[in-house]
Amino acid sequence: MSQVRTIFKNMSWLLVSQIIASVCGFIWTILMARYLGVERYGIFGFATSFTAILVIIVDLGISTHIVRHIATDYDSAPKYLGNAIPLKVLFSIACTIITLIALIIMNVNELVIKVTLLFTLEMIIKSYVNLFNGSFQAFEEGKYQGIGNTILHLILLVFILIAIFTDLGLYGIAVSYILANAITFIYEYYMLTKHVTKPKYELDKEFCKKITLLSVPFAVTGLLYTIYYSIDIVMLTNMVGSYATGIYNATYKLISVLTLFYSVYTAVIFPVMSRYYKNDESLLLISFEKSIKYLMLVIIPLAVATAFYSAEVMHLIYGQSYKGGASVLSILIWTVCLLFISGACNSLLNASHKEVSVTKIYAIAAVFNVILNFFMIPNFSYDGAAITTVLSDILIVIIQAYVIYKLGHRPNKRLYQDVGRIIIASGVLGIALYLLNMNIWVAIPVGIIIYLVAIYLLRFFDNDDKYVIKEILGRN
Repeated sequence: MSQVRTIFKNMSWLLVSQIIASVCGFIWTILMARYLGVERYGIFGFATSFTAILVIIVDLGISTHIVRHIATDYDSAPKYLGNAIPLKVLFSIACTIITLIALIIMNVNELVIKVTLLFTLEMIIKSYVNLFNGSFQAFEEGKYQGIGNTILHLILLVFILIAIFTDLGLYGIAVSYILANAITFIYEYYMLTKHVTKPKYELDKEFCKKITLLSVPFAVTGLLYTIYYSIDIVMLTNMVGSYATGIYNATYKLISVLTLFYSVYTAVIFPVMSRYYKNDESLLLISFEKSIKYLMLVIIPLAVATAFYSAEVMHLIYGQSYKGGASVLSILIWTVCLLFISGACNSLLNASHKEVSVTKIYAIAAVFNVILNFFMIPNFSYDGAAITTVLSDILIVIIQAYVIYKLGHRPNKRLYQDVGRIIIASGVLGIALYLLNMNIWVAIPVGIIIYLVAIYLLRFFDNDDKYVIKEILGRN
């Protein structure tokens, strides 16, 4: 099977599972937001964001390091996994203690402490699931990750429905997350050991020290990345209150749904790009260019349409109480476009063994984000946090482009032309939506037709794209 068809096969499994996951997540996000109300939904947002920052301690970048290494040397998998799994137990204990101490220092109330500790346990279990997913990615066995992801979200939806309809509150919802991740952990571990590879359990101190040190750049990058995307919610809670956090978190959850294609694409393409770097750097750059092209093809028109109908989207999904989120959605939707670009750049830099550069970039962005939030949140509340996020994303893309250019990875001018065509077609879409002023349900099919016609007339797809399509269909 060609590399293109292998990539498409894995993407198909992951894409289908992620669509199911996104539908489930969309449903429980609406139900939870309406059930909990703005204030308690703000507490939920704080707990998940705060634990997302500290849970980096559990992994310390080991999963990312393992994906890159195993992708180029399958035989090393048993030793790497056999040491990583027990090592993460020690990290998990440290993470729990640090989380409790941090919450006490922040002087939050008892409900927030208990809910946050429950989500800490959920995040710990999830970190093991991510380790197994990384192994599936390295071996290009995307179907097991896809099935595991589907199991997780279907079971979680059922448990959340039970928690809501039996009125178990925040505690019930937190326990639902724990149980769903635990069941997924059991399934994925079984599939890993039966069909992919069996960990050779040991706790080799020298080896653990080695992989930990090599993983630190990924850990620092992950921490800075998480701080960058989660600190605004934590700061909103402390500086403005849970109500503003609830509005912002509800909007952010919608943005998360839109990143489904990005997460699938990068999960599949990173191990492939790692092999390209080892075997043929020209293919690495081509892979990067195609990543940008296809990701932008999907997300830019979607961002235009979402910004145009933000008020209708927020009212339709969350109801009148979350109407303040319309302005946040209009702003935050553009961070998805920038995330797609920065994600492709991260894959290129990490595959090129330039993870330290990625770490430095996110260090700069995290500092910029925190400092700007100190000024923006008190004055503009959740809108200020959204503007800060977009400006920080722009900064990241600018620095990444500079670093990639200095490394000699200079994209073909055709890429800039293609992105220009996408922007023009999306502009046509935006003008059409403005002039026609249609109902949102009518605008969806009409907008798709207008955009596709514009793309066709602009001659967007070249011979390489047609070749890729034929490879996927098995016609070459």
